[in-house]
Amino acid sequence: MKRTIICVAALSVFAGTVASSHALPAQDQGKEELKLQLPKPMFIGTPRNINSPNLEKITGKPRGAFFVPAGTKLVSLNKPVIASDMQPVIGEVGCVTDGEKSGEDGYFVEFGPGKQYVQIDLKASQPLQAIVIWHYHSQARVYRDVVVQVSDDKDFISGVTTIFNNDHDNSSGLGIGKDKEYIETFEGKLFDPRGAKARYLRLWSNGNTSNDMNHYVEVEVYATPAQ
Repeated sequence: MKRTIICVAALSVFAGTVASSHALPAQDQGKEELKLQLPKPMFIGTPRNINSPNLEKITGKPRGAFFVPAGTKLVSLNKPVIASDMQPVIGEVGCVTDGEKSGEDGYFVEFGPGKQYVQIDLKASQPLQAIVIWHYHSQARVYRDVVVQVSDDKDFISGVTTIFNNDHDNSSGLGIGKDKEYIETFEGKLFDPRGAKARYLRLWSNGNTSNDMNHYVEVEVYATPAQ
């Protein structure tokens, strides 16, 4: 049984699905909008006291529409999950793909301090079109050294593609990243894998701005069938 900690803090926007678009730009012609079912926001307002020199600009606006090839489907629901720590402090690793994204009590898994990862087996190698990650989002916080990698190798020794890396000082030893840190919200963070073909995802973090622990609520992976 998963347990969790209620927290209160501050940030923005509205609950529901991702906003609709206007006329499609040329690169999105022939695609369709990815519809995400979002949990309710747990806090409102402007986050304060977030100490991060590498933080992306806060706009206070909902994320824009994201377009994917027709036929793109959610492929991660209830898929197997392993982690660098298979005995979490709180919760169970299976919650990462159980479809529950709420920021309320009982919906996250907590791992200990330091560099930690969760790894999802999609059971087949396929072109990935979108990855959405919800860390703990009941409180405005930034997770450190977020690195998203995909591969067909379950041990992530060969054929590894890095989709996102905001470890600007290589403190996790996975290479220096050029991406920005970001504040967690109910929208989750959407990453564009640009059709990278892979069976496995490995998602890293290294503590956060509130404490040294690592948390995951949900990960959604969208893909098109392999040709």
